[in-house]
Amino acid sequence: MTPEAMLDVAYQEARKGLAEGGIPIGAALFSADGELLGSGHNRRVQQGDPSLHAETDAFRAAGRQRDYRSTIMVTTLSPCWYCSGLVRQFNIGAVLIGESRTFVGGHDWLAESGVDVTLLDDERCVAMMTDFIAENPELWNEDIGVAE
Repeated sequence: MTPEAMLDVAYQEARKGLAEGGIPIGAALFSADGELLGSGHNRRVQQGDPSLHAETDAFRAAGRQRDYRSTIMVTTLSPCWYCSGLVRQFNIGAVLIGESRTFVGGHDWLAESGVDVTLLDDERCVAMMTDFIAENPELWNEDIGVAE
């Protein structure tokens, strides 16, 4: 499976989140051979759970794995420090990122820690987040922990 095809899964999850009135960030966890283990989207708003980020949702949907080192976390947006911590805690070997123009999380730290990080700079992801942030600045600031 190509990186772009993996990102498509996360992107569709982000669209689901947006349609539900949530923050449009999607993620998916894949095995090294491209098998989809689990996917999800940011559901902080929908579930009232501040810890339910896209990467967390995908990780939970994947269920327990014996080894995460060979897995690939795919996310539409640079992972925040919370989600970057999840990648490090479980030793996920690779992260594929849709975009980091609208938000730069911990992906440089992940790379410095030995995680294989690929940034696709996908225009669909950029446009979706740019539009969302412009239309929902208070909700976005809440999501990234910025006080107004």
